[in-house]
Amino acid sequence: FPKVFKQDYGHSEVQAHFGKDPREYSIVTKEFVSDGNGKVKGLNTIRVEWTQDAATERWSMKEVAGTEQFFQADLVFLSMGFLGPEAELLKTLGVKLDGRSNIETPQGSYHTSVKGVFGAGDSRRGQSLIVWGINEGRQCAREVDEFLMSSTLLPVSGGIQQRSLKDLRTKSHPSLVASAH
Repeated sequence: FPKVFKQDYGHSEVQAHFGKDPREYSIVTKEFVSDGNGKVKGLNTIRVEWTQDAATERWSMKEVAGTEQFFQADLVFLSMGFLGPEAELLKTLGVKLDGRSNIETPQGSYHTSVKGVFGAGDSRRGQSLIVWGINEGRQCAREVDEFLMSSTLLPVSGGIQQRSLKDLRTKSHPSLVASAH
């Protein structure tokens, strides 16, 4: 579907509210503009035109003069695809990698080979769906909480695990048991 134009309900809502489709095509960000205090205030952009060389069939991008535009922004997200976890950082930490250069963790766990270091989402399983990243991030946060606090009240995958507050007090803070009765 790379050449099929689709409009999702979110695009339609923005178009109805602001009067135009929110997506911008054939545009290149030339510069992130700072507010002078270390925060972004916008982007300088320019429109581009793609042409194909008839002899080589190669595509090339050319900037269109006079199409410079500033977009105000308080936050910028970069979505650039996933080529694997940051290798130098993992090497420095001494984290073991699997055969595909992803963070190695035991089955059903997010602990790495280094105590206190955890891995989840794409860095652990490889490029995948965002829903897997969200789920693994939550479950990893649960393991981190358990690691730091010796217990956790964070939800489990698929819902909330029924727990007794008394059991948690006993496990985490034995001194609270006397005051809880």
